Amino acid sequence: MCNHDKKSKSTAPKRGIGLEHGQAHTQDHQNWSRRTFLRQMGIAGTASFLLGKTPVMAITNSPLAMALSQANTEDRILVLIRLKGGNDGLNTIIPLFDYGTYQSGRANIAIPQNEVINLTGELGMPNTMGSLENMWLDGQMKVVNNVGYEDQNLSHFRSTDIWSSGVDANEPASSGWLGRTLGEQFPDFLTDPPVEPPAIQMGSAGNLVFNNLDGFDMSLNVANPEQLYAIAQTGQLYDPLAVPECHYGEQLSYLRSVANNTFRYAEVVANSFDQGENSVEYDNNSLANQLSLVARMIRGGLGTRLYMVVHDGFDTHANQGNSHPVLMNQLARAVQAFHEDLSNGGHGQRVLSMTFSEFGRRIEQNASGGTDHGAAAPLMMFGEGINGNGSLGGLPDLQEVDQNGNLRYTLDFRQIYATVLEQWLCIDSMLVDQVMGESFERLGGLGLTCNVTNTWSPPETADVNLKAFYQGGQLFINYDLPTASPVDITLYNMLGQPMKTVFQGYQMGGSQRLALPLSDIGWAAGIYVCTLRVGNKQYSKRISLVR
Repeated sequence: MCNHDKKSKSTAPKRGIGLEHGQAHTQDHQNWSRRTFLRQMGIAGTASFLLGKTPVMAITNSPLAMALSQANTEDRILVLIRLKGGNDGLNTIIPLFDYGTYQSGRANIAIPQNEVINLTGELGMPNTMGSLENMWLDGQMKVVNNVGYEDQNLSHFRSTDIWSSGVDANEPASSGWLGRTLGEQFPDFLTDPPVEPPAIQMGSAGNLVFNNLDGFDMSLNVANPEQLYAIAQTGQLYDPLAVPECHYGEQLSYLRSVANNTFRYAEVVANSFDQGENSVEYDNNSLANQLSLVARMIRGGLGTRLYMVVHDGFDTHANQGNSHPVLMNQLARAVQAFHEDLSNGGHGQRVLSMTFSEFGRRIEQNASGGTDHGAAAPLMMFGEGINGNGSLGGLPDLQEVDQNGNLRYTLDFRQIYATVLEQWLCIDSMLVDQVMGESFERLGGLGLTCNVTNTWSPPETADVNLKAFYQGGQLFINYDLPTASPVDITLYNMLGQPMKTVFQGYQMGGSQRLALPLSDIGWAAGIYVCTLRVGNKQYSKRISLVR
């Protein structure tokens, strides 16, 4: 049945970094979950344009499809491994050079020296991560220390947004660093979708990383490997009829129907799944299952170049001594199996994987046998393409800490993003700076080189400054024409179906403005897209209508 009760809003403290903060910590997690749910509902404004407009055969002649068709088996792939919850960096990469300070702050959870694998003489990793030792010795693993950002935010959901978007800590986050990259490459994505998903993520509903500037998630976003497998095998994910009999049920039914449009990708995903096979045995846990599926799709020839998987459980405020070693063992074994699988299939040089987490943990353990929200932490990179092992970013300083007693950062995480975009994905340096919002110094020493043809340069199109918005009962469409041109303006609904062509004709160059009464269109509240075609160029803008 429907619940119509409304709860009043409460104002949560900015930071709930430890269990001792009680309600503040609980509220942070509630906000995190609520935000994820609300963003997941955004699939109604995403999957529809990815998957719901025209037959696949009709797309194959589009400029976007032609761009994708240039992809080949040499194209590079980036796999993000999100350590959800805030990974404890000091129990991941252990400071052997200052082991006494490390141990004194962690009487019950410090990794004993006889259980540490020595990596550089100054740094080590716990033997629970022993599956990665050969990757290190073979030059397929690098550690980047002291990664963070200015004015570290210790809220799970806010810091996740910062990491996913690549914005400053004091700026609002609405798009992701990889979503903006895809948006530059595929500007007509909303109304002319590709035949293969440009990105795939599992287990990160609501994450911003693949959102473009219009707020659309440009990835195929599923909850888990079983869900993605179901998409490929059954053709239906949600039952649109199994809903409450009320207005909420009608809305839910509609959202489920739109989400089911995801199955436009069912055939291409199924084909790659059937064509590929895993050559190694993976463990039976969530991360291993996700990476095994990614490996199988890559080996099966899927053209997707960006992936994100999630390893959950890193909010280790209590009982960390038991839980964290298990998590790291799962990570190490899954990563090792994944890259061995890719190498066996001839894809080892193509794939770079990289861990990230919203923050590190405190140097000192808490009274519950865990660690509270911290700041700087290491991330790890894996793959044959990094050309040698090593540690970058300096050594963590356990003596000179910030005002909260946390490790200070020395490397802005956006330096890593910019370096990966330019030196791994081979994106033009000027476009990288545009995507990141400013120029971040590239990080030397990662061993990445870009010797492949640049297929990620931005399209050569003039900016028409298209703006479409609702105000005072009218829809306003503003744009600039560089020269006199034939113009077509069409409005689409959430399913990608054309609702109305509001202008079609020839216009002189200069600023243009249309004002359309909604009464002439008959729209309901929802999300729509305005598409402007100028000659053979196409531009799109999302419209959110609340009535």
